[in-house]
Amino acid sequence: MKRRPLGRSGRDVSAIGLGCMGMSEFYGPTDDEQSLDTLAAALDLGIDFLDTADAYGIGRNEELVGRFLKGRRDRVVLATKFAIVRDAKTGSRRIDNSPAYVRQACDASLKRLGIDTIDLYYSHRRDPAVPVEDMVGAMAELVTAGKVRYLGLSEVSPATLRRAHAVHPITALQSEYSLWSREPEKETLATCRELGITFVAYSPLGRAFLTGKIESPESLAPDDFRRSNPRFAAEAFARNKKLADSLADFAKKKGATSAQIALAWILAKQPHVVPIPGTRRRHYLTENAAAADITLTPADIAALDALFPPQAAAGERYASMANIES
Repeated sequence: MKRRPLGRSGRDVSAIGLGCMGMSEFYGPTDDEQSLDTLAAALDLGIDFLDTADAYGIGRNEELVGRFLKGRRDRVVLATKFAIVRDAKTGSRRIDNSPAYVRQACDASLKRLGIDTIDLYYSHRRDPAVPVEDMVGAMAELVTAGKVRYLGLSEVSPATLRRAHAVHPITALQSEYSLWSREPEKETLATCRELGITFVAYSPLGRAFLTGKIESPESLAPDDFRRSNPRFAAEAFARNKKLADSLADFAKKKGATSAQIALAWILAKQPHVVPIPGTRRRHYLTENAAAADITLTPADIAALDALFPPQAAAGERYASMANIES
């Protein structure tokens, strides 16, 4: 597995990481033993950049990753997040960026993960009511205390990123980026390059839509959150399916899968970006990892850009875009 620098931290990570969210909820039934097997396979493939959050499974995902880390801690670059506070009984959620909560959430994550130090600690979402300087100041105290090594933000604007970086070096910015979600190309990716910040691309496969394996919304599990996602709604699905089909045709000509081409496009186009496709299945993990060895020519990149122009996808990324800065 090829490697990429993690900001200006002096450390590097696998060029393709692994998003662990779906191992605990959101995408239908889960299987912890299957997920643990996939995590082990990731290390065997050289994928050592693992991504979780306290909100995933309301702590269960961190506990699962913590089980995996036993005896393997020094082989993993671990990222987790705070800020999305979910109520297990009502399902409600709120954003908390307060300094007191930053400290509380970090301690809780360390306990669930069973570790002493988090490698990369993100603010998962932004609450504009709390000055970003106050939040990052509290996060920086965690670095001083040895509880966190590097800081990250998620789904914030370039202006907020600059304000945060002025308080304490930001190592990574995580936001959605893929062939059908190209908004970061407007300004965010350039800002990250300028500041020496790694851009971590979540949902690089469009929540599996870009793999071409989803034939209809009805094929998803009843509790799969994509059933309520605007891009999977009936009319939008039909329009977006044409995009996925065009990618499949391109991939076939290259002797690769749609998922591999979608990941290879990110890697070829953005040398400071690390995609973190999520999966709980070993065979999809192996397929994704192989994307790091695919070479796309400038002509290939141009062709894919033309197939997926900005705003090509039908529907918003989320039902509610609150707490996501443009």
